[in-house]
Amino acid sequence: MNSSREKIIIVDDIATNLSIAKSALSDKYDVFTAPSGDKLFLLLSKLTPDLILLDIEMPEMDGYDIIKRLKKAEKTMHIPVIFLTGKIDPEHEIMGLNLGAVDYITKPFSRELLSKRIDLHVLMERQKHELLKHNLSLESEIDKKSKTVMELQSAILKTIAELVECRDDVTGDHIGRTQYSLRLLISLLIENKVYAEELSALDIPLLIMSSQLHDVGKISIRDNILMKKGKLTKDEFEEMKNHTGYGADIIRRIESSTTENEFLLYAEVFAETHHERWDGTGYPNGLKGEEIPLQGRLMAIVDVYDALVSSRPYKDAFSHETAINIIKDGLGTQFDPHICRVFVDNHSLFRNVSTQKSIAENLQDLQQVAASAIDNTTIGGIERNRIEKMQRYIEILFDAMLKHRKLKHEVASWDKELFIKSVLLHDVTDFTDNNKVNDVVGDDLKRLLLHAETASSSNHEKWDGTGYPLGLKEKDIPTEGRLMAIADVYDALTTDRTHRSKKTHKEAVLLIKNGTGTHFDPHIVELFLEHEKEFEKVSG
Repeated sequence: MNSSREKIIIVDDIATNLSIAKSALSDKYDVFTAPSGDKLFLLLSKLTPDLILLDIEMPEMDGYDIIKRLKKAEKTMHIPVIFLTGKIDPEHEIMGLNLGAVDYITKPFSRELLSKRIDLHVLMERQKHELLKHNLSLESEIDKKSKTVMELQSAILKTIAELVECRDDVTGDHIGRTQYSLRLLISLLIENKVYAEELSALDIPLLIMSSQLHDVGKISIRDNILMKKGKLTKDEFEEMKNHTGYGADIIRRIESSTTENEFLLYAEVFAETHHERWDGTGYPNGLKGEEIPLQGRLMAIVDVYDALVSSRPYKDAFSHETAINIIKDGLGTQFDPHICRVFVDNHSLFRNVSTQKSIAENLQDLQQVAASAIDNTTIGGIERNRIEKMQRYIEILFDAMLKHRKLKHEVASWDKELFIKSVLLHDVTDFTDNNKVNDVVGDDLKRLLLHAETASSSNHEKWDGTGYPLGLKEKDIPTEGRLMAIADVYDALTTDRTHRSKKTHKEAVLLIKNGTGTHFDPHIVELFLEHEKEFEKVSG
């Protein structure tokens, strides 16, 4: 048999028909024959054909019963079926087509006509598979380019924000700390079902990125005010307050020059409203309560917290406890009481921002923040759900590998719990540089980070060597990357994206199946296909 040729199974209870059909097709295809439905399903347990020619009138199990069974099984439901029959009428033809047949061929058939009809259907299937492969490759490339654009935008924004920090003479990474705290606060709000619906309507990764510009208006504040060592006079403070309006104006001018402005719209709101107060005594517009956009209410707390626990030209840093008490006193006056309660109730998680504990002491916090930080195109509360799904997908494949005679050695020595936890970090490379943490973390966390780093650096490699970043091929790709590739692609396909709607489970399974031996490790695809029903249950 030639493995590059299409496989065809012919099912007919008359030996002469099987012989004629096989003789007509064997010069182009690998042809298998079955005299009954039972023999067909025995064959299907050993191979997956590209096409089935199925007689209708057979004893025990007729063609209609067989096709119903074929279409119910995930493994066989996508195989094209052509009915062979000596009797044809519109009513039976419609019934067969409704059951999933792609065509009818009447008996007795000529060798030449049979060959031409089969050639046509095989060509159609071949083109369909090529198109699906192309779509999968194209989507992967789009995701890669989208991520690159986001990284470029973030780098530009961070540079602008750092220029502001340099002028403001603020010590430390104020922008980085407020982003960290904002991301953590949003995660906690979603977990506690506070403003969860409003947050689900926002693009959280874009929101976090845009927060870097919340103080951009300080560029327009005079140096003698911005960098003054002592307390500002009343007039100087009034001038300083103008940085909110200046910032909004700067961002609006940028918006007018571009059509890609969603993150700028978020940034404009941050810049203009982060000094508004819940009781209406804030600036620049004196907004009150929920008149203040949610972004402004969020930034108000994390911005004040960072200012309190940081040294400034005019004051020393307050302790974490003092800062929390000051913020607690502002509940319902300066700050949104619902957001403030969540912040205060979980204040210990924010201590890490100012005290910089070791990663080992903050593993739980690290995982929680990393889960929210992953660049995944989902929004709001869906992010946490997505991480849980990814962990379950990986667990399914991991357990399947442990039971596989030839594959279990690849994962047998791993700590399953640590490996599953590492999924939280697989796309957050900043947290997975072991050189930074080797001296301060325990052995368990080192192993977790190693799994995460390996998956992060290799889950976009492809089995045929055409992936990135290193173009690794086949078993040169680490096991973590080969496992994560399938879980990641399945999740991406079954999740709504900004550029397309999510695909059905069946479509996702077919796309992954078509990537066997090119995009994906064929052995792991085999495990995926055996357990794809479990994936479907998890995906919901």
